[in-house]
Amino acid sequence: MKVSAITYLVRDYDEAIRWFVDVLGFELRQDLNLGDGKRWVMVAPKEAGTSFLLAKATDANQDAGIGNAAGGRVAFFLSVDDFEASYAALRKRGVQFCETPRREPYGMVVVFEDIYQNRWDLLGPVPQQYKS
Repeated sequence: MKVSAITYLVRDYDEAIRWFVDVLGFELRQDLNLGDGKRWVMVAPKEAGTSFLLAKATDANQDAGIGNAAGGRVAFFLSVDDFEASYAALRKRGVQFCETPRREPYGMVVVFEDIYQNRWDLLGPVPQQYKS
């Protein structure tokens, strides 16, 4: 088994596509019109097997879930090989970081928020100078 997709609630398909593709650097894998205003939209990091299915909220209950994927905790984790370069690129493209990068036992990390205020970790390996 493998996780192939994760539902990600959005207000608008096109604004979410722009954010994931233009800001995070994901690729648009599918965008199929299903009729009645519904679309099958899949985005993912270029190297990833798992995609995000962008699902437009259709009622008040779903609207309440936008930006609340993990109840205010970090919901999503992006791992990168070059933490400093990725952090700099995301800052340049307008990502709003909630803190400055820090070193943890599991690697370098910094929290940011997406366009809907869901929280994400950008994760990278521990730099050589900190390895024991």
